[in-house]
Amino acid sequence: MASHALRLHPLLFSAAAARPAPLAARPGGGVRRVHRRHSLAVVRCSSSAAQALKIKSIPTKPVEGQKTGTSGLRKKVKVFQQENYLANWIQALFNSLPPEDYVGGTLVLGGDGRYFNKDAAQIITKIAAGNGVGKILVGRNGLLSTPAVSAVIRKRQANGGFIMSASHNPGGPDNDWGIKFNYSSGQPAPETITDQIYGNTLSISEIKTADIPDVDLSSLGVVSYGDFTVEVIDPVLDYLELMENVFDFQLIKGLLSRPDFRFVFDAMHAVTGAYADPIFVEKLGADPDYILNGVPLEDFGNGHPDPNLTYAKELVFTMFGSGAPDFGAASDGDGDRNMILGRRFFVTPSDSVAIIAANAQAAIPYFQSGPKGLARSMPTSGALDRVADKLNVPFFEVPTGWKFFGNLMDAGKLSICGEESFGTGSDHIREKDGIWAVLAWLSILAHRNKDKKAGERLVSVEDVAREHWATYGRNFFSRYDYEECESESANKMMEHLRDVIAKSKPGEKYGNYTLQFADDFSYTDPVDGSTVSKQGLRFVFTDGSRIIFRLSGTGSAGATIRIYIEQFESDASKHDLDAQIALKPLIDLALSVSKLKDFTGRDKPTVIT
Repeated sequence: MASHALRLHPLLFSAAAARPAPLAARPGGGVRRVHRRHSLAVVRCSSSAAQALKIKSIPTKPVEGQKTGTSGLRKKVKVFQQENYLANWIQALFNSLPPEDYVGGTLVLGGDGRYFNKDAAQIITKIAAGNGVGKILVGRNGLLSTPAVSAVIRKRQANGGFIMSASHNPGGPDNDWGIKFNYSSGQPAPETITDQIYGNTLSISEIKTADIPDVDLSSLGVVSYGDFTVEVIDPVLDYLELMENVFDFQLIKGLLSRPDFRFVFDAMHAVTGAYADPIFVEKLGADPDYILNGVPLEDFGNGHPDPNLTYAKELVFTMFGSGAPDFGAASDGDGDRNMILGRRFFVTPSDSVAIIAANAQAAIPYFQSGPKGLARSMPTSGALDRVADKLNVPFFEVPTGWKFFGNLMDAGKLSICGEESFGTGSDHIREKDGIWAVLAWLSILAHRNKDKKAGERLVSVEDVAREHWATYGRNFFSRYDYEECESESANKMMEHLRDVIAKSKPGEKYGNYTLQFADDFSYTDPVDGSTVSKQGLRFVFTDGSRIIFRLSGTGSAGATIRIYIEQFESDASKHDLDAQIALKPLIDLALSVSKLKDFTGRDKPTVIT
């Protein structure tokens, strides 16, 4: 493998480690950490003697700006470090929940390892104790990926859990931090709860907190104070057990052990670095040299832990360079997003979920009876729709935000789903799951190559994708992100588009495209009847092409404008076209109709997917 793929090395993060890993020479100069295996054995620390729990009431006042977005509350670290800022939100949460949802109950606590997580974990733990929670299950060193939190909630039958993460946003003292709450099913709290939390932040006057010392998060074990208990758990064990029940690990291990197949995973110095070694190396036999950026760091190594073609530069360079591995993947800050690459081949998230769904029954034991239903977020391409139609299973189009899939899963209507924003998952938990998506692709490749003898050409990622297009057609798809735009200008652009939509009529010409309809997407939940509106502005044309505009709720500063462009192509002779070339007329139309440059001054997007 090219030397650039060896520059950063895996080490399962543990503040309890007695000494740092030894250093070795690195190709091209410098040093690298030498890989060290880590046991998954649970070692309990001694519990402290039970002490009477003393509860304090701390006076406080409301602070501005605590309304949650699609994935919780996200702000700069310095905002959360303001006096009582985080504490107010946590107390407002408890004020919003029925007492039976937490008093004497168990909550899970974990996060992506970013800066401020360890301080925040102590604040949250003490307020939970002050409000009558019986037990906190917290990942060692505060680490738990977002999918692992959902898995632990479900396995341990907890009442809910806190996730300390700003997902794919940068970390460090000058960057982002975030918090969200998941309910007992493991899914993000619904808007009815997040709206109540925000309402309570506007009137909060006191914070209830327990007068207990900080908990040692570096050692596994249990400590009790009166009726309140904190258990520090291994962040990997419950999640790994679940993955072994979903996938055929022996099948995947057979692929990864082949001398003619090479696998690389980039953890981006984020939380999946703690999972990569136990799962990919120790359980599945992957070469530890091919785990990139495997040490979770508080600032993600000064990187942007968003697994896309712009920010996952090292992996992209590896996979599109000479002597590229057969399969490459990356995950994001909190482990719920993924990127899939073949040798010099990128799989769009929209295609990825469709390909997984089409192959799941044959390749993944969990789906041996076939999927119950399929779903995608509204901006995601229609590739999954065609799979649902061929499999003759129910299909759902929902707003962006994983919580909208949860009700469908709990009602037994949905098995596999995805968002174009690099999120893919299934009903094994109630969050999107980056490592699950990687294991799903490895399962497909392992299944397709299980009878291949040494020396025979293996079925590649590109082969799987092209065969899928030949069967279902190709949905050319791209997303343009304009990050940290001035909020007022972004909102004015959206209002301009709403005015265009209000005046539009079916049959109107937009360049070479004929309008079928234009609207502001709304959704009625088929399970509980709840409705949401203003979920994205759509221009849908008679040939199936679509242009969609949204303001993202996942940033911590300004506004992120996302433009989604899609065009379906059934002619296999045109499937080799570069997506940017195939979509150029629609992209030009989107920029013209929106007057984006006029409103924002932006000449080009921050990220193109």
